[in-house]
Amino acid sequence: MKITRIKATPLHLSAEFESSVGKKTTTLSMCLVDVETDVGITGTGMTAITEEEVIASIVDDIVAPNLLGTDPMCHERTWEALYWLLTPRGQSGYASHAISAVDLALWDIRGQALGEPCWRLLGGARDAVPVYVTFGFNFFDREALAEAALDWVKRGFSRLKMTVGHHALQRRDEPRGLDEVIREDVARIRAVRDAVGPDVEIYIDANCSLDYFHAQLLCRHVEELGIGFFEEPVSQNDVGNLVKLRQKTSIPLAGGQNEGLASRFREFLASGALDVIQANACISGGFTQCLRIAGMARSFETRFANGGAWPHHNMHLHAGLANGTLVEYHAAAVKICEQVFDDLPVPEAGVLRLPAEPGLGFLPNRSHVAELAKRPLSRGKGKA
Repeated sequence: MKITRIKATPLHLSAEFESSVGKKTTTLSMCLVDVETDVGITGTGMTAITEEEVIASIVDDIVAPNLLGTDPMCHERTWEALYWLLTPRGQSGYASHAISAVDLALWDIRGQALGEPCWRLLGGARDAVPVYVTFGFNFFDREALAEAALDWVKRGFSRLKMTVGHHALQRRDEPRGLDEVIREDVARIRAVRDAVGPDVEIYIDANCSLDYFHAQLLCRHVEELGIGFFEEPVSQNDVGNLVKLRQKTSIPLAGGQNEGLASRFREFLASGALDVIQANACISGGFTQCLRIAGMARSFETRFANGGAWPHHNMHLHAGLANGTLVEYHAAAVKICEQVFDDLPVPEAGVLRLPAEPGLGFLPNRSHVAELAKRPLSRGKGKA
């Protein structure tokens, strides 16, 4: 079997949410990558939360010419070739996103060729995974946030995640101080805890938007509320600041979803910076590299979970591995995926069951994708 064509499709899509204060809309990017073969099998991978048109250019103009005619079943060889093509001196960024999308497509091909779902090829540890829902976006006011939390609990979810920090460092040109941001975050977290009661797990995520001082300040004020983990609490996932913060708080720290180099995860683990390692198959090098990262996490007896959304790809990784755990069911990302893919599984009682179909077990709706691809791409966008 040989690769005959590789084509990227950049998309920038909207997700709409109803609340007591009216409709709210957010946007997310996605880049689909199709890898076609000479036996009629096509695998589809994706990456996201980046500049989708840049990834498409990398895939179409650099990756495709170098992979045509190669064997798609040799994913280790292909991954190494892509690494040295795109990151010869340890760069990450866009390269990691492009590698991830291609790697996922190759695993999709592998599953289809062998007649097995990817989660079984990755180890087959379980056929269902627990999920947590990311619901608490900064466009909700305090009242709407509490209402949304209670609604998700009524739908059977007992693990909820909300954003904090609200891109504070990125928005320092605005006339508000970080102390004000933290005060509002404390009030928002309390509102959610009061709404859902003591038995629901609450996670918080700053998306790398705080400095060490304000991340520590937030921890101090919400420790009593029983936070399950604090994801990406400090800018740049700075290892030194993560280590200091972990020593100062009882709240477990999580991170890694946006990292593209395995060496970064080794640094997190060796320094004791994180309690939860969150590699993301759509960003951190696909299944091939995430298997290596999961192995490191296991050797350090550190929890391995999914952060960074895109549950329908990451569920395969966490169902495949014995040390796989939580998968993030990001409400905005799921709404985006539902516009692109058919036959996506839906969680029941906080559990996502894996498909039995070969490969990833779901396919892009080609007519929908063609229409979506006509929409204008993004410039200077935010993140849900």
